[in-house]
Amino acid sequence: MRRRVRRRYGDLSVGDSDNLTARTSPKGMRKSVASPAASKNLLDALARFEPFRNLSSAARALLTEAVVIKKPSRSAAILHKGQRVSGAYLVLKGRLRVFTIAPNGTEATLYFLDPGDTCVLAINCLFNDLLYPAWVQAETAADVAVIPGSVYRRLFESERTIQNLTVQALSAVVYRLMTELEQVHSSDYRQRLAQFILANASADGALQITQQQIARHLGTSREVIARLMQEYVARGILRSQRGLIAIQDLVRLRRMIAPIGMKLE
Repeated sequence: MRRRVRRRYGDLSVGDSDNLTARTSPKGMRKSVASPAASKNLLDALARFEPFRNLSSAARALLTEAVVIKKPSRSAAILHKGQRVSGAYLVLKGRLRVFTIAPNGTEATLYFLDPGDTCVLAINCLFNDLLYPAWVQAETAADVAVIPGSVYRRLFESERTIQNLTVQALSAVVYRLMTELEQVHSSDYRQRLAQFILANASADGALQITQQQIARHLGTSREVIARLMQEYVARGILRSQRGLIAIQDLVRLRRMIAPIGMKLE
């Protein structure tokens, strides 16, 4: 695991955010600056999200001139621990994963960033002149708008919607991290696996994911997840095949994480 992490991130120098894009571009990161011809498309993409629909004309012009669009492919590095952050990151398409790496090389997911989400850890680094405290990777192919730090600060000072976006992002991440912390301290891996599947399965109860990926998200080994999956499958709660998990008995799966005495239907 450690060797794999060093290979993925080891050629990046701390504090060199521009080189992150330059060095990973051949391996799946494309970077483009909005040209005048693409300005309308950029503003339209931002306007899909409520905070950017009611900006002043000055703010819109500033964004058009300054925003950089990054197009990472799946598994491409976006930010690494100890990097100096150059801007605010807004996901336009796809999903990003924010995670930590333990000294033994084990990864654990902190939270995901979906379309419309902004990385509050990066914003905190901008406002407090801190180095980025975690790792960010593209969970899927994605489009990410990077608003330069100086521009984001100006927008924060003058645009109420950007102020609201920042506060809401902070609140959402605090809630997610508190929930994860509670799960780590009050739940065993059997319960955490059930929680993860319930939180990420589609409406029809399916989740396209490998056991190795689940282990990475929960901060454990594939062997632990494989053993728990075998248990759930044997009990008829889940069905598992390569790269796919399907919920067979939703009520019993929910009972795995329900408080003692709660009746579920």
